[in-house]
Amino acid sequence: MLILGIDPGTRILGYSLLETDDPTSLKIVAMDVLYLRNIPDFGQRIRRIFDSTLRIIDAFHPDHLAIEAPFFGKNVQSMLKLGRAQGVAIAAAMSRDLSYTEYEPSVIKQTVTGNGNATKEQVAALLRSILGFDDSPRYLDATDALAVAYTCHMQFSNPLADLREQLKPAKKRHKSTKQQWSEFVTQNPDRLY
Repeated sequence: MLILGIDPGTRILGYSLLETDDPTSLKIVAMDVLYLRNIPDFGQRIRRIFDSTLRIIDAFHPDHLAIEAPFFGKNVQSMLKLGRAQGVAIAAAMSRDLSYTEYEPSVIKQTVTGNGNATKEQVAALLRSILGFDDSPRYLDATDALAVAYTCHMQFSNPLADLREQLKPAKKRHKSTKQQWSEFVTQNPDRLY
């Protein structure tokens, strides 16, 4: 299985490709960043994210996309921009019929380091130890993307993951008032005057 990991960003977007032949054999196929700071127009940055994600997918043909979910911060504008970056990366994956999974930052950190509040440097150091790569990337966004792919691998290789999904209580879907009223009318035509 080849997992594309993305750490979305509108200034620097990290990406990685992690190949897993079996639960114990992991190989880093690619790990880099898409540098976007030199593009002044936000719309053009979003376009570059979409186009670049498509190019990566077309070049490597990954089986799955793992992407970091936006975190809730104090700066709403930053959060919205980050959500847009994530959205266009997911849209690019979906346009190639690629399945995807989102992971919360704390879940990624917990999976890699055992601490949901670990720093980027701690995540990078542990990944270097686990996966045995020598070169430290220039930007930690690349190792963050690798951490997302690694988290996905750990979830997929966990034999209890399927069982946990089966044991989750079904989400109740609430019908809108309009839907409830329509059903009532359909089921009770004799009660209408």
